[in-house]
Order: sequence, then structure tokens, then C-alpha cells
Amino acid sequence: MRRAYALLVVPLLVLVAVLAGCGSSSPATANASTSVTVSGAFGKAPTVSIPSATASSALYSKTVIQGAGAELTSSDSFVGNYAAYIWSGKTHKLAMSTYSTHTPSLFSGQLLPGLSNALKGAKEGSRVLAVIPPKQGFGSSGNSQLGIKGTDTLVFVIDLVKTFNNTAGATGSHVSNGGGSLPTVSTPAAGQAPTVTIPKSNPPKTLTVTPLLKGTGAKVAKGQAVVVQYTGVIWRTGKVFDSSWSRKAPFEFVDGANPAQVIPGWDKGLVGQTVGSRVMLTIPPADGYGSSGQSQAGIKGTDTLVFVVDILGAVNP
Repeated sequence: MRRAYALLVVPLLVLVAVLAGCGSSSPATANASTSVTVSGAFGKAPTVSIPSATASSALYSKTVIQGAGAELTSSDSFVGNYAAYIWSGKTHKLAMSTYSTHTPSLFSGQLLPGLSNALKGAKEGSRVLAVIPPKQGFGSSGNSQLGIKGTDTLVFVIDLVKTFNNTAGATGSHVSNGGGSLPTVSTPAAGQAPTVTIPKSNPPKTLTVTPLLKGTGAKVAKGQAVVVQYTGVIWRTGKVFDSSWSRKAPFEFVDGANPAQVIPGWDKGLVGQTVGSRVMLTIPPADGYGSSGQSQAGIKGTDTLVFVVDILGAVNP
């Protein structure tokens, strides 16, 4: 459904391949990691001071700002802003910052061990500092794709904006199950993926948007980071080809991003829908993957796609 975005699911999240190693390694300096300081307001780019020394060998984490929201559990994902640094030897550099790109990221799936430990028990609205040694990062092999050496320490400053349970679904009131000339949608139980039954009729030739559950939250607007659960089905075969439910983690995209992060049918069909809603999108090829299709997913250039999308949240940039 989305363009290739493999870095979303690696432990370091969205650090991109432009990262480069910095300097040479040297023996660790006792307590150097505890000398890292962070200042600034929640939601704003932090000011981070990293000493001109070699990082300590132990994980160091600190709640810089204490939030008052829900406590993050192992069953949750969250949308957050972050700044990430590579600390190599006695030098360091900023590797990536969502504060500069104005695009919060979804933290889900398997995280780096040190990052997971640092965030354990953190509350929504908190800012957390994590200084992660190699043994709790990528280990002695590092990550050549990201330019991270096996001796590099990673420094994260993370603002927890909004938490989401990994099995959360739409919470709105029932409007429709679809049906007729459109697919019929049913849900076996709370926390499970909906079932989509394709009719014997031909699919519609244009994009159709069918609210199934109507949420009471704010309307999704262009430019927001939207968090959803979804199931995608090929009309021709009736088979599920993609589902966030099967990965046990929500999915995030920026609506109307340039370049686009999702197929056109999503950008067009979900704007104006309310948070808490479940929406069925019937998407013809022109608003899907076009005439080239998506062979890896079994989608032909003539295939209409059906998505059932649960809108869990929408976060402003």
C-alpha cells in the first residue's frame, strides 16, 4: 500500500542512509554519558549538549520532562518527535531530527534494546533522553546501511506525543456494513481484523468512500500524521494482500505528503473523515498502483483494491 519504507521497521526507525560515521573510537570515559544534557520545551527542537569525551559503556536514560498522560506499555506504539545523534569517539553529529522535518514518527514494532529499556514506563507528554551504547544498539557489527559503526553510541531525545494500543480499532458508532454492489465488512471480535467479503458484481470504476463506523474525533486534515489500522483486499481474488493487524502494530502516514507516502485513494478518501471512524475505500487502478500494479503483492494493473481503514488518531506536524 505504501511506497517501500524498510527503515520504518528497523530498530532505529527512520534514520536515513545519509548518516555517516564520525571520528575514531577511543576508551570509554567514566560517566561521560551522564554528562549529556537536554533543554527546551516539549514539542520544540531540543538543545542537546554532548561532551567532547568518549561515551560510557552503560545505558543511560533520563526523563527530562515528565508527562501526565497514559503510561507506555509493551502492547503500545506511539507517535513521537525525536532528535538522534551518532556519538563516535570524542565527536558527535546530529543524524536525524523530526523537529526539522515537521513530521512526527510512529514508534512501533521491535526497537533497539536500549531504546526499549529507556522508554519503559514513560508517560504520554514526556521527553526522554536515551544514551545507547553499542551493546544495546546494533552491537559490534553496527549497521553499514545507516553508516553506524560497531563502536558508535547513539543519543536519542524523544517526545512522546500520543500512545496507541497495538490492537486498537475504530471506536465510532455503527453506520453500515457495506454490501449491495460493494463489499460487506464484518468484525469477528474487538481487537481483530475485519473480514471483507467481495460481491460477485464488477467493482465501481471510481473511488468510493463508505463510512462503516462514525467516530466523534476531529476531522483528518491534509498534512497531518495519521495513525490507522487497515486491511487491504484485491477485488479480483478476494484475498487479503496487506494488513497492519497481522503485524500487530498500527501504521502511520502523512496525508497529502510530497512526495506521496500512500496511494492516491488514501490521500483523497481519508481527508475529512473523523478520528475513531472505520472507512471502506474501494480504489480503482488510477487511484491505486496504476497500470503497472504491484507484482510483489499480486496486484495487477487492472485490479481494484478494497481497504478497510480504522482511523486511530491524527497528529498535527
